[in-house]
Amino acid sequence: MTTLASTLDGDAVTDFENRTYARVTWRLIPFLFLCYVVAYLDRVNVGFAKLQMLNSLQWSDSIYGLGAGLFFVGYFLFEVPSNLLLYRYGARRWIARIMISWAILSGLTAFVTTPTTFYVLRFLLGVAEAGFFPGIILYLTYWYPAHRRGRITALFMTAIPISGVVGGPLSGWILGSFGSADGWAGWQWLFMLEALPSLLVGVMVLYYLDDGIASARWLDDRQKALLQDNIRTDAAGKQDHSIGAAFSNGKVWIMCAIYFSCAMGNYGISFWLPSLIQAAGIKSLLSVGLLSAIPFAVGAISMVLFARSADRQLERRWHLAVALLIGAVGLSLSALFGQQAFLAIAALSFASAGIMSLAPLFWSLPTAFLGGAAAATGIALINSVANLAGFVSPFLIGWIKDQTHSTAIGLYLLSGVLVAGAALVIGAVPARLVNR
Repeated sequence: MTTLASTLDGDAVTDFENRTYARVTWRLIPFLFLCYVVAYLDRVNVGFAKLQMLNSLQWSDSIYGLGAGLFFVGYFLFEVPSNLLLYRYGARRWIARIMISWAILSGLTAFVTTPTTFYVLRFLLGVAEAGFFPGIILYLTYWYPAHRRGRITALFMTAIPISGVVGGPLSGWILGSFGSADGWAGWQWLFMLEALPSLLVGVMVLYYLDDGIASARWLDDRQKALLQDNIRTDAAGKQDHSIGAAFSNGKVWIMCAIYFSCAMGNYGISFWLPSLIQAAGIKSLLSVGLLSAIPFAVGAISMVLFARSADRQLERRWHLAVALLIGAVGLSLSALFGQQAFLAIAALSFASAGIMSLAPLFWSLPTAFLGGAAAATGIALINSVANLAGFVSPFLIGWIKDQTHSTAIGLYLLSGVLVAGAALVIGAVPARLVNR
């Protein structure tokens, strides 16, 4: 079969290819980035709501931790089915459905009055959002071959720390400025106002996204041919393509365990950062919001630098292991300096530099050997199992805090999990499998 590469010389192919991928990136990544920013705001704004919600409703840290974590039970149960539906029916309609439904449920959280209603809505929010992140990771494999995907995934996932940079000050401002407005507490306004962007962007998805290369009217025939050639070549080097292969492959379950350790650290930061800053002696809600942006900003920079280095050197394992260890050291130092505001924020920023870099580094591993339906299933399976850490991490820290009146032991425990994850990366993942 004649390919575009066979009709052009090497320099022309390289220039044309780079321009084509630049066009794809400018078309897709800013919009997907926006989708993830508003998604992550809806997922973690409960951490800021906690600053008022617990006193307002007379709840304990254990109630909060259980409710925050139940999101991930719903997420776990519906992740694989959701990603398979996206694979079957297309990204455009399914991602829009996800965003619109979770926006409605997140807004309804403003009306909770009992632990039971809080638990139910958090569980349903997880069901609604299930499939969003693994769906985007799968969607990127439709456009980018493995050697380009690390940097692209990192650009997309900088939405996590950027949502903290934007969401921290915004959430602090809403809590401090909207208290008692029209009879609503600040935390109620927080849930309602931060749900609106998800609703609007969800509607935009229907009109903006394409299901794949073939349906992209903003690409010409030569550009489509180049992209499709590269995707076919990339798919030919992958070992597993069937749904059953994802469940029976031992490497997939190793990936679940590694990503579980990554997620434990990530949700430890995401759900407890405002409380950790407040415990260090910062009392103003706006100041808590502004200071919480610092670790997330550091994480955003670190995420891009780690991913660029990994792509440039075609090395994945050691980059991921080092990031895990940086996160472990940072969390341990934040526990040690918990009562000293400057040192605690510096330690949390160091932890964030490692923890926020984990996900884009990690997702270069399973997508290097999974393709087709196995990729749809495997990515969702890994993400769903690992995101049980989203249940374990906040609940465990909340329970430990209730028992000991301190988060230090919980932070040391999370550090140990991150160290175990680093050991598993180096000891159980062959370099030849993932350094493609």
